[in-house]
Amino acid sequence: MSLMSFFKPMTVTESIFKNIPTLETPRLYLRRIMESDYRDMYEYSQNSEVTKYLTWYEHDNPEYTRCYLKELQKAYKRGEFFDWGLEYKPHSKFIGTAGFTLIDEDNNSAEIGYVLNPQYQGLGLMTEAITEILDFGFSTLCFERIYARHIKGNDASAEVMKRCGMSYEGELRNSLIVKGEYKTVMIYSILKEEYDKSK
Repeated sequence: MSLMSFFKPMTVTESIFKNIPTLETPRLYLRRIMESDYRDMYEYSQNSEVTKYLTWYEHDNPEYTRCYLKELQKAYKRGEFFDWGLEYKPHSKFIGTAGFTLIDEDNNSAEIGYVLNPQYQGLGLMTEAITEILDFGFSTLCFERIYARHIKGNDASAEVMKRCGMSYEGELRNSLIVKGEYKTVMIYSILKEEYDKSK
């Protein structure tokens, strides 16, 4: 057995995200999340209303957030983290994250996830970010299908998916246990052909 057999080769996607490229929209920079963003991230991640429909609990203190972001740098280095930080240009402020929460190389598909500081909701910023990420996913990573899921009741998240051209596929009843409770999950998706036609 050769030494190389002990190591899993890095995929194209992993090699790209090891040095995550900066993307730009009219109002946002989509860039690497840095440890120095911890204060801005804590600002919204300590809010129970933000985490209400998410799988993770609110952060207890800024130091927890800082340690999380420190560990995140290692995941970036390994090419194992596919999220961008959202920097709002007018305020030079980190206001949330968006990216691929799951990449299925075998089936050429990916799942998108996102979270936004409530102070910046209702401005169309997440739609702006996801539209750019969809373009990157289809044009650069050449995915065939990109999908998103939300816990039933999170209507604001569903609206983002619809505004980005995703179609409702259905629901998986009580398919996810979140914070000790069964949750129904709603699924939306868009195919490369559909995205290309909408451009």
